[in-house]
Amino acid sequence: MNIVILSRNPNLYSTMVLQQAAIKRKHSVRVIDPVNCDIVIEKKNPMIYYRGKRLDHVDAVIPRIGSSITYYGTSIIRQFEMMGVFTTVGSQALVLSRDKLQSLQILSKAKIGLPKTVFTNYSKNVDDIIQHVGGAPLIIKLLEGTQGLGVVLAETKNAAKSVIEAFNGLQARVIIQEYIEEAKGADIRVLVIDGKVIGAMKRQGEEGEFRSNLHRGGTAEIVNLTEEEADAAIEAVKALDLAVAGVDMLQSKRGPLILEVNSSPGLEGIERATGNDIAKEVIKYIERNV
Repeated sequence: MNIVILSRNPNLYSTMVLQQAAIKRKHSVRVIDPVNCDIVIEKKNPMIYYRGKRLDHVDAVIPRIGSSITYYGTSIIRQFEMMGVFTTVGSQALVLSRDKLQSLQILSKAKIGLPKTVFTNYSKNVDDIIQHVGGAPLIIKLLEGTQGLGVVLAETKNAAKSVIEAFNGLQARVIIQEYIEEAKGADIRVLVIDGKVIGAMKRQGEEGEFRSNLHRGGTAEIVNLTEEEADAAIEAVKALDLAVAGVDMLQSKRGPLILEVNSSPGLEGIERATGNDIAKEVIKYIERNV
């Protein structure tokens, strides 16, 4: 098969291991930067040009689209879909997964466990907002934040009011979530491919750090999921119409609580923590569908 990996940086770990896995399985693979693609829209003849040359004979696409280019990257995926090319992440599913608020609403409708969350139109009734999530401490998240950026732990009611009012004054869209104390600064990242759990790791934040992201100095180790946790991850991915995704969840007294579903999860941390060849599983998923 001819496989295209959409990635801005061919030297990123995830991009490299996906390329290597495809080559090992005797496929032709090419890494292209989506922002250097041009799309031509014409009746019954959609086309993509990459650096002036038409992209032909592509069998499958693996999107590695960063949040900063979601809009344009999605348009490239959509054009491939119009050309009849298989993609590991659909254009609409990518857009949905990047919309934190809408994705939480869909997960809620699917009866999947979530931290209690509040979103308002810059409401001045800050006391009510705080009360809705059970009071302080609480978490405040920018809707556009990634990798732990734009996430604040407000430990007291006064701190929460100050941060929420500051974000409202800047007209920055935020969601407010309850703080799950028993999680103790740790979360679980689950990799789901084609309806099956391929690997899971527990990420622990540094001492004094409530965010567990590896980009922020957190550590990771392999974890054995309970049946309830595995089912929650699979159902979350299914609800958002994704086939390859990373699910972040918290362990709580009332069961697993989904924080986010990532449509372009990094592979380095989970491959090293679990020893599983996640990239190979992505390629095998393509083989089953093309």
